[in-house]
Amino acid sequence: MEPLVSIIMGSTSDLPVMEKAAQVLNDFGIPFEMSALSAHRTPEEVERFARGASGRGIRVIIAAAGMAAHLPGVIAAMTPLPVIGVPVKASLEGLDSVLSILQMPPGVPVATVGINSAQNAGILAAQIIGAGDERILKAVVQYKEDLKKKIIEANKELKKVKFPYKTN
Repeated sequence: MEPLVSIIMGSTSDLPVMEKAAQVLNDFGIPFEMSALSAHRTPEEVERFARGASGRGIRVIIAAAGMAAHLPGVIAAMTPLPVIGVPVKASLEGLDSVLSILQMPPGVPVATVGINSAQNAGILAAQIIGAGDERILKAVVQYKEDLKKKIIEANKELKKVKFPYKTN
């Protein structure tokens, strides 16, 4: 089994956040790999990874970063693959990370999800892969239908909540 998605984090301290992306990919049956690479501490390894990912069959990269949050942008600068940045709440409530990942120069895009929103990164990766893989596309469609069902059920439960001035 060869990975289609690479989950990269600046350090293993990001693992509790990034496990959510891994779980989504696992649930969709998308093979993935996980590695720790640092734009600041292991720049040569980051470059080797980014330049070689496409040739190894990787189709999407999910990169987490906190604070200065350079990892997703550095990877995006060296690969033709789509990169999804996950800002990690490490300082300044994660705003420093989100701004660092969002504010990329022209020609070096990084798709960015919310702070600590690795689950959404996994879903976005599945949608990207699903654009060319019917099995994954069907799984994404089913996932979205299941989300809709959860809301319908939640509204049924909310109807049972009683307050003197509640009108529905």
